[in-house]
Amino acid sequence: MRRQQRDNFKRMYTLILMTIGCSGLAIIIFTLVIFYSAMDANRRLTIAYQPVSNKPASEEAFIKYGEELVNHTSRYLGPNGEIKSVSNGMNCTNCHLDGGRKMFGINYAGVAANYPKYRNRSGTVVTIKERINECFQRSLNGTGLDSNDYELKAMAAYIISIGKGVSRKTTPYGTGLKSLPFLSRLANSEKGENVYRDQCAQCHGSNGEGKRDGSGMEWKYPPLYGDHSYNIGAGLYRLSRFASFVKYNMPYGVTYENPVLTDEEAWDVAAFINSMPRPSKDISNDWPDISKKPIDYPFGPYADNLTDEQHKFGPWLISLSY
Repeated sequence: MRRQQRDNFKRMYTLILMTIGCSGLAIIIFTLVIFYSAMDANRRLTIAYQPVSNKPASEEAFIKYGEELVNHTSRYLGPNGEIKSVSNGMNCTNCHLDGGRKMFGINYAGVAANYPKYRNRSGTVVTIKERINECFQRSLNGTGLDSNDYELKAMAAYIISIGKGVSRKTTPYGTGLKSLPFLSRLANSEKGENVYRDQCAQCHGSNGEGKRDGSGMEWKYPPLYGDHSYNIGAGLYRLSRFASFVKYNMPYGVTYENPVLTDEEAWDVAAFINSMPRPSKDISNDWPDISKKPIDYPFGPYADNLTDEQHKFGPWLISLSY
């Protein structure tokens, strides 16, 4: 660097001498302005294109970066993301509570032990990275990351770390969601609206719009319906999954051991929320084998004679597999 600076000053000195011999002081001043402008431009160019050196160097830091992405997805990958824009502004942890560590809060503990995994929804074997991108495309209503993106690899590393030590093809207690007994009646969205006003609106807004945190970059309480919420292809659009989620996790602070809502309230508020407008998605390729569709999947064609309404709101006479 010092040698380059000396060479630069030598060139400047030569230019000045040549200029003196030609046109005097005015041209000297002009030459100096041009020279320093070029040096400044070169300096900016060097800064702009210098190699990135702030990537985590150790496995521990790599996993920590993945955790940061799960907890603050919007900051890095949202509409105004620092890395790129591939999602709707929600964070992974808005659904995978406590960064995927909360018992029955769509917990990640069984992921590493069970992926790659054949999924009936796609009719293919899905890797952990592909499963993450499914969430980006559905729950975060976005486009997903490239398979070789550093951020996708870091998120996968973090999720794998949570299930470290879990035996292959086993599912630890507390993984995913806790099953909720079926109702013997139709889930009632009108009753669910009353539950929403009493139990949910204070945090999620009177119109399901959510509330942002102090930075304005992330949702403190995510939108439950409307343009910024999950789309119709998300897992939580299935009534059984949303009812289970709210029963054992909501209102905020609730755990599966001390639920606040009754079973009926959980089913009804799920019916209300999933009856409200939200983004669409092309789901025409989902569930290629229609006999594998869950009973509460609300889009035909079906392998049974139940109506669309019954598939969405029940009642159902068979058990669901989560």
